[in-house]
Amino acid sequence: MSMLNPEELKRFIKRSNSVLVVWDVQEALVNAVFNREEFLAKLKELIDGARRLNVPIVYTKITPFPERFASPFRRSWNPGDIYKDVYPREGDVVLNKNTTSIFVGTNFELLLRNAGITTIVFTGIATDIGVETSARHAQALGYLPVVAKEAVSSADKAAHERSLANMARLFPVLTNAEILELWERNP
Repeated sequence: MSMLNPEELKRFIKRSNSVLVVWDVQEALVNAVFNREEFLAKLKELIDGARRLNVPIVYTKITPFPERFASPFRRSWNPGDIYKDVYPREGDVVLNKNTTSIFVGTNFELLLRNAGITTIVFTGIATDIGVETSARHAQALGYLPVVAKEAVSSADKAAHERSLANMARLFPVLTNAEILELWERNP
């Protein structure tokens, strides 16, 4: 049973109140996803659409703590730079982060509030880890998370698919065409 009416929520998705999040699209992670070429093509399509429609873009980047300050309970590693084919441009925001939630230890929520953003469109890697964690956290904070189902991926295809199914019960999980059409129709 779905907890929402996705058609009803679509009316809140406007380019003026949206941000596109490109979650952890870093070299080692891109090279590990199960559908690399398809994922990159769809991600580029959505980034290009956001730029064309003047929707702000926020990239996240896993940035390990110095060893002395790293948690002994979490793996600390550096997956490399943001992937060159989708690299940030002038005007894009890059958030260095250390957790699986975009809201923990960053100024992301302040950026959203300053800009009047209420809808967060999530893309990136990994669907079943940081994307889902951040989307659920966004919803708990009163934002409308939207997951771009063609522009998220994971090294684990089964976990990716389970995560998309779980999230679709809570908030919109849409194709690129649906997102771009909503942004074009709803300034």
